[in-house]
Amino acid sequence: MDRKNEAVAMDLLLEDFDPTAVVAEPLPTVVTSDVNCDLIGKFAEDLKSSLEKPMVLGRNVHTTCLAVTEPEANDEFTGDKDAYMASVLARYRKTLVERTKHHLGYPYNLDFDYGALTQLQHFSINNLGDPFIESNYGVHSRQFEVGVLDWFARLWEIEKSDYWGYITNCGTEGNLHGVLVGREVFPDGILYASRESHYSIFKAARMYRMECVKVDCLISGEIDCKDFRAKLVLNKDKPAIINVNIGTTVKGAVDDLDLVIQTLEECGFKQDRFYIHCDGALFGLMMPFVKRAPKVTFKKPIGSVSVSGHKFVGCPMPCGIQITRLEHINALSRNVEYLASRDATIMGSRNGHAPIFLWYTLNKKGYKGFQKEVQKCLRNAHYLKDRLRDAGISAMLNELSSTVVFERPKDEEFVRRWQLACQGNIAHVVVMPSVNVDKLDDFLNELVEKRSTWYNDEKVQPPCIAADVGTENCACGQHQ
Repeated sequence: MDRKNEAVAMDLLLEDFDPTAVVAEPLPTVVTSDVNCDLIGKFAEDLKSSLEKPMVLGRNVHTTCLAVTEPEANDEFTGDKDAYMASVLARYRKTLVERTKHHLGYPYNLDFDYGALTQLQHFSINNLGDPFIESNYGVHSRQFEVGVLDWFARLWEIEKSDYWGYITNCGTEGNLHGVLVGREVFPDGILYASRESHYSIFKAARMYRMECVKVDCLISGEIDCKDFRAKLVLNKDKPAIINVNIGTTVKGAVDDLDLVIQTLEECGFKQDRFYIHCDGALFGLMMPFVKRAPKVTFKKPIGSVSVSGHKFVGCPMPCGIQITRLEHINALSRNVEYLASRDATIMGSRNGHAPIFLWYTLNKKGYKGFQKEVQKCLRNAHYLKDRLRDAGISAMLNELSSTVVFERPKDEEFVRRWQLACQGNIAHVVVMPSVNVDKLDDFLNELVEKRSTWYNDEKVQPPCIAADVGTENCACGQHQ
């Protein structure tokens, strides 16, 4: 990356097992770097052929399956079953190691070490009911959960006495909860969400049978507040429940929270007639460390914020953090005599291990640690974008994002090998702390080599993606 682009990027930032042992059953195939598909199990060829076919709903296609079988009667003496299962797990681990090397399209931080927590794996830890109310169930981690929630409350500037929240089982649950709180506050409210919002927002609308209005987006993927204004005016008689994206799924675009609030107020919606949920799945934790980023804070009239714990934070299991205003939660809470507690969560049981993992990494890294990781991600994202453009490949990077959007590779095997997320003619790489320059170089070198074979005929040209990324970012023959 040249000095000019580096300056731009930096300006955004704040200061021993033998798997060959004889076993009673066949072993799954080990994926190696020579295999171009994400294959797990013994049905590799079936999986490859099935991936080339369109998805068919309403039918289970068992392309990969490790069957559950009964142990032999004399197994406790021979140990064949244990040896078989150990072999399966050893080979599966090799598969995970290999697939992690080629993991670029999804926003998961795979760089973590939680070895210190293995001492807790023998306990069934379940967080039931309200995190702030003791229940009859004693094997829980609520003390860790509340500590994590307090950390995020400080990050989003809300007093301990003014918030309520919990550790969710995934980012989608955070969105489901945020929209549900909005619906409970305004039972006749209309849900507004940009077309590039995460699918869980529209799932929430279907689940809660809410009227949902899709708002157009700018070329960046950010919500188009002109269209938002026009659609608000058509429904001035009903309260507004708005989803604001702190990093869209495909383009990593950040909605302008201040402009959304301004638009609401200019359309006659006072603060007692709107509810804003901020979906910060990935970038909600990164943005506080980006200098020119719009600030997400409860000092503004927002109702809730959610982030994923398994994305930027790097928790090894799906989880998330959901925080809302305490004044809103009474509309959801119900006493549960069975627990001797109250509950306002989506799921009854919650993973009690997740808060411990989150607590551990927040203590280990702290604000300064996350700041360094954000700096690394943004710097490497600019590096990737610049190298793509230098190679004549269409690419876009939003100013506040580490998601690099580029032309969709022609070969679906290449897409699966690098686990790219695609939509239409575009794909993206999400640069996370576990993605270093060497990994990006491997990907880029392979992409450039493949493109030389995909487009060696003048009749076959790379797709024009100007409609997705803008003419200034498109490197097709028409826009070079």
